[in-house]
Amino acid sequence: MMQRLRLAELMAALSLATDLGMGQPLEQAVRTCLIAIEIARRMGLSAEEISEVFYVALLRFLGCSADAHEFAQLVGGDDIAIRLAIAPVLGGSPQEFARHVMPKLGAGLSPLRRAQVLALMMTRGPERSREGLRAHCEMGVRLAARLGLSSGVQRGLADAFEEWNGQGSPKGSTGDDIHLSARIVFVARDAEILHREGGIEPIRAALRGRTGEAYDPAVASTFLELAGEVMQAVETPSPWDAVLEREPEPYPWVPESRLDSVLETFADFVDLKSPCMAGHSRGVAKLVEASGSNLQRTALVHDLGRMSVPNAIWDKPSRLTDGEWERVRLHPYYSERILGHSPALKPLAGCAGMHHERLDGSGYHRGSARAEISHEARLLAAADAYQAMTQPRAFRLALSAEHAAKELETEARGGRLDVDAVHKVLTAAGHKTRRTASWPAGLSDREVEVLRLLCRGGTKKQVALLLKISPSTVDHHVRHIYDKIGITTRAGATLFAVENDLLQ
Repeated sequence: MMQRLRLAELMAALSLATDLGMGQPLEQAVRTCLIAIEIARRMGLSAEEISEVFYVALLRFLGCSADAHEFAQLVGGDDIAIRLAIAPVLGGSPQEFARHVMPKLGAGLSPLRRAQVLALMMTRGPERSREGLRAHCEMGVRLAARLGLSSGVQRGLADAFEEWNGQGSPKGSTGDDIHLSARIVFVARDAEILHREGGIEPIRAALRGRTGEAYDPAVASTFLELAGEVMQAVETPSPWDAVLEREPEPYPWVPESRLDSVLETFADFVDLKSPCMAGHSRGVAKLVEASGSNLQRTALVHDLGRMSVPNAIWDKPSRLTDGEWERVRLHPYYSERILGHSPALKPLAGCAGMHHERLDGSGYHRGSARAEISHEARLLAAADAYQAMTQPRAFRLALSAEHAAKELETEARGGRLDVDAVHKVLTAAGHKTRRTASWPAGLSDREVEVLRLLCRGGTKKQVALLLKISPSTVDHHVRHIYDKIGITTRAGATLFAVENDLLQ
């Protein structure tokens, strides 16, 4: 039984999922954190300030799922590949960005489609990017608040993409108006990327060229003076252990009673990656809880590995290629690896990694068969399948509860899902209660209808068509919704809907 958990360990685990979403190797954020701590200490920061740097470094990309859907549309599908291409020039000049990123946009698309992607990037790219970073930062701050992180950490995440010269996003803040933790982490993350690509010299060249532009001169000069010593911080066989050892004391702890709410934040983070998957992990957790099991926590984190798969695949309306299926088949593996890094979460890893296994060996990622699949994994697989069926996907509409039940029973009769697990899940699903109370934040019935469609990726024109109202009326509703719930982006609205169980 877990009693008290160290917050840093949980946040380091969450950072592994953001690594995947940004196209980076596991522990990239952890290595960035080690560099950031070294810079902060050499600048003479207090323990409290270094603690803020610690958590901002781990969670700088906590909002990366918020704009993944829109970003994928902007860049032609593979959001992860383009984020990987952007990484070395995130703090660079527009010319560096164009040379390094533009040739990779639309890779693999037809010449016509690629030309359309490039044209969109040239005409709408800056505006769309600012909108995406606003969603990214807004979501990072909201999730950080839910995790109990300090106001200083929240401020650092809000300023994560601001640049010293005011050319950053989303606010265009300048100089010392940017939170110090964000300024330090900007340099540290770029240093980690450039060092891995070419050693210490690319870092020195980038710092000299970007100081006073993207980078705070004081942070950059501190790093330049002691670059060799600072970079030794990442020369360790276990960055995970090293970063936990370097956190300033006193350590923040999470009581066992709060673990469920922390893992709900993990769930919402990953489920925001695609509009059609919003609320999925929470739905699975409710099913297994109603089934009488103790799998709720595993259900909340079973899909963390989905961050490794581009939205070009999750949001594809047609059949996947064999290569795309291979990416999908690996996502339970990554869920298992993320959870396995953390001693506190490791007990959840094995079951989470088996949520797509099937009794006849036709599942993934292992292809395990009946005797190798635990009763817990069988129940999780059935709950995951039912929840997925009752939600829309890019290639189909949501199935009715009755249709989903028949499909689940067919899977059981065919020997793919466990008969007892299916019975428990369907019994649990049949006893769901409907909302009878008034809607949160004073939303009206119509506003909830509009919100649900927006959260599933509908445009204002599509919402108008489905609800048989004018686009201007939809715009009116959207503005009222955003005002009432206090957000400014679709991702923020989706998180509000998930938190308040409005998508069922």
